[in-house]
Amino acid sequence: MLDVMRMRVQGHRPREVEAAGLPEAGVLIPVTCVHDQPEIILTLRSKRLSTHSGEVAFPGGRRDPGDIDLCQTALRETHEEIGLPPERVEVIGPMNSLVSRFGIKVTPYVGIVPDVFELQPNRFEIEEVFRVPVSFFMEDQREMTHRIDYEGRSWYVPSYRYNGFKIWGLTALMLAELMNVGFQANIPLTTPYDPDRKQEQ
Repeated sequence: MLDVMRMRVQGHRPREVEAAGLPEAGVLIPVTCVHDQPEIILTLRSKRLSTHSGEVAFPGGRRDPGDIDLCQTALRETHEEIGLPPERVEVIGPMNSLVSRFGIKVTPYVGIVPDVFELQPNRFEIEEVFRVPVSFFMEDQREMTHRIDYEGRSWYVPSYRYNGFKIWGLTALMLAELMNVGFQANIPLTTPYDPDRKQEQ
């Protein structure tokens, strides 16, 4: 399954947001596979942080002046936050860039990571690291849908709850895009959500 996902992501042509002058950030969408079942690795950010405190997010952060590009930013920050060395990540490619509610341009990179590695969460930034099966998102088990008006159009972003973790906002939008691109989930993002649609499929 990851081989097919790899080819689809590599063939994807992500949308680049025109956001000149905005600070930039890179995040990693870590995908692993356990017993042929792909999973997504997510973090719960510390409540002590000034932005996105207590929220579920992908590992990543703002670009440093010494970073060659945003992919390096994502890998560096992932290493700092959860202890995953950059050389253990097979970067597949970027997804659509987005602008956060704090005015930061965020570019996510999909990476395949080992199914077993020693997690070393940075306790100043990360409270918990957890995994969610791709099948959970493929089944679109959303708790609700948030409408976000952005770039002159409306986006209908799912909000999920998995084992008590609330997955919403930009993180959920990135996840839905990966599900659609890499796994052909056909999660609607530009039209209002119709719960009857799943029953008809």
